[in-house]
Amino acid sequence: MSQELFAEILTAQAQGQPRVLATVSDARGSTPRSPGAHLLLRPDGSFMGTIGGGCGEAEVWQEAMETMADGRPRVVVVDLTEPVDGEDKICGGIMEVFIERVSG
Repeated sequence: MSQELFAEILTAQAQGQPRVLATVSDARGSTPRSPGAHLLLRPDGSFMGTIGGGCGEAEVWQEAMETMADGRPRVVVVDLTEPVDGEDKICGGIMEVFIERVSG
């Protein structure tokens, strides 16, 4: 975890502000990020870090917003093996992303 991300979590905890952390917990095949990659979500929907961008990150962002609202941890399976529009795909694997509220 980067020092900037860790520092933001500590500051949010000290101020009682909610943050949600999404962490790639497993990756099989060709994926944009490896296990241990993080995305830290703020209440306004902005975030720092990345779990890979694109449609997969958008799916994780949506689930992270749900965790922000209800506080429930969840696991999201991002399947990058399904064909989507466009011809410039570089991934074809599957990532599991663990999402949890870490402050607030």
